[in-house]
Amino acid sequence: MATKTRATGMTGKMKDSEFHDFFVDELKDIYWAEKHLVQALPKMQKAATSPELAAAFEKHTNETKTHVQTLEKVFELLDEKAAAKKCEAMEGLLAEATSIIEDTEKGSMTRDAGLVLAAQKVEHYEISTYGTLRTFAETMGHDDVAQLLQQTLDNEKATDQALTQAAEGFILEQAVNE
Repeated sequence: MATKTRATGMTGKMKDSEFHDFFVDELKDIYWAEKHLVQALPKMQKAATSPELAAAFEKHTNETKTHVQTLEKVFELLDEKAAAKKCEAMEGLLAEATSIIEDTEKGSMTRDAGLVLAAQKVEHYEISTYGTLRTFAETMGHDDVAQLLQQTLDNEKATDQALTQAAEGFILEQAVNE
């Protein structure tokens, strides 16, 4: 079924084009990122001092598992194999989170503040990636894919907001007094 895209005026879904290949390549990149985030979040949960932050990381681990499944559905809708391509950006962000854990005192709110910082850097990376990929999908006429990417984008924004509220609510106040 052909759809008319807004940006190009082309009829049909873009496939077998350089742009489509680029889009799929970027999906592979965020797929790698999400799969590695699923592994990193439990480490951040374990390192958290406050039970509230630990619970937020546990919740986000489960949400991130859903993001992986959603991306697998996206690949299926595009008739592409779900494959991961190393995401240098996420690798760096997760290395930074590990460094924060190593460089802060166990049981301190300073560590929690650092973990919030690391987590929000990850969230902002994901928000920008999903927002752009959603727009790409819309432009190519992949409305079903765009809808799935929008759902994940909405979830990433909610997680970012929850992290901000946790930091502003008690973590930063206590960290400043350490």
